[in-house]
Amino acid sequence: MQFGLFGGARTKRGTGLEDSQGYESFIDYVIEADRLGFKQLFMVEHHFTGQGQVSASMTVLAYLAARTRSIRLGTAVVVMPWHNPVLVAEQVATLDLLSGGRVDFGVGKGYRQAEFDGFCIPIDEASERFDEAMEVIRKGWTSDGRFSHHGKRWHYDNIVVEPAPMQRPHPPLWLAAGSPDSIRRAARDGYNLLLDQLAQTDQIVRRIALFKAECEKAGRAYHPNMVATARALQMIHSESERAEAYATRQRVLGVIGDLARDKLAERVEDDTAPLLGTPDEVIARLKELEAGGATNILLVDPNASVKNLLAFAREVMPAFQPSRAEAAE
Repeated sequence: MQFGLFGGARTKRGTGLEDSQGYESFIDYVIEADRLGFKQLFMVEHHFTGQGQVSASMTVLAYLAARTRSIRLGTAVVVMPWHNPVLVAEQVATLDLLSGGRVDFGVGKGYRQAEFDGFCIPIDEASERFDEAMEVIRKGWTSDGRFSHHGKRWHYDNIVVEPAPMQRPHPPLWLAAGSPDSIRRAARDGYNLLLDQLAQTDQIVRRIALFKAECEKAGRAYHPNMVATARALQMIHSESERAEAYATRQRVLGVIGDLARDKLAERVEDDTAPLLGTPDEVIARLKELEAGGATNILLVDPNASVKNLLAFAREVMPAFQPSRAEAAE
């Protein structure tokens, strides 16, 4: 099992948005994660929330590329219907070069009505815009020299995407997906799979099994690290902290639900999604996920604190270190 991070910085404090942290402290948090051996960061990107979330994830990731050495840097996600795909292809390729080939390119169609309204793009055009944008990006990264494209939304004549990304043929593509149809599509179209922090454990296990089966149908070699599962981390060290941890969880669900126009706090009863509890309880929950095929876990820390990161590295991660015999294989 390997561990990474999911979340982002924000410019406002005290707003109740629990998956984000101030920019300066978030940078320190990621630098420490890199030092501790965490494998990936997937940074969120949102617009028009009034909560100060990251709106230019690749700019922040470019800064982190200069401050870190090993941790992979991912977008979670770039919503392609809002963007000129050639400009995105150039930005991602530049980031890949600056980071020494550490970029994971997470993309999505988008789901928040307020964001589509803010960009004056009809949400019912999301699928067609996404499909064409990704066609252009793939073409830009894999064409031998110049190329042209004439589609419904985008037209280019005799252009070339520069620079070329360091990873060839391009950085890994990750798709945020949850429905069976979108998971099948991710497997069929060559994406890795990003699973959200709100899905319950049994849902995660079913989604991974479906993705694996669909990869096999498509002739893709499957590896567990092709799926990354976000999990909220709320580790406690005494029973006196448990009630506050549950209250924080409900507040997080409420905030996310409000932004997504969904009442998550009301419809989740037996919530198995978070890593909430003592270190032993967190280990047990992770073992359950591991048995179900979820071996690439992205931690969503409500406080994004270095202290919590160190505690997790000290008290939980050793339970998942390979034995000497396994490491030698």
